[in-house]
Amino acid sequence: MPQFEDLPTNIVDIIKAHVQLYLEHPEQAHMWDSTPVGIPGPVTTLLLTTTGRKTGKPRHVPLLYVDNGGSYLIIGSKGGNETDPVWYLNLLDNPDCEIRVSTYRTKAKARVLADEERAAAWAKVTAQHPVYNKYQSRTERQIPVILIQPVA
Repeated sequence: MPQFEDLPTNIVDIIKAHVQLYLEHPEQAHMWDSTPVGIPGPVTTLLLTTTGRKTGKPRHVPLLYVDNGGSYLIIGSKGGNETDPVWYLNLLDNPDCEIRVSTYRTKAKARVLADEERAAAWAKVTAQHPVYNKYQSRTERQIPVILIQPVA
């Protein structure tokens, strides 16, 4: 199961339930009612599976995403917390991952975007999910933008 110790306790059960739903019924989990966590929903989500950098075990996390024409943009916001999310640290250690987007499941590779590429992707994501601007205003760190590219 995912590592939830870094999430606010009031959403841990909601996230766990979303992961379980994605594993069992991905077509139902793809469109997620995010209103319980303060984001107007429903929103599109994917299920990212990373390899735990300490355990070597699969770690699942549902994330909002933006379709990028065959690849996917995700944001390492952790709600504007000063520390990066665990899943992001796992990707830094090992960019090989798996994603599920509704019933579509594939191996993928993650790449952190920088400079102009990051700025363009940030604008694209925040146009669909303006809550990320609010999260950025809560922290001094630059929230990472990650490109997830399916691999054959």
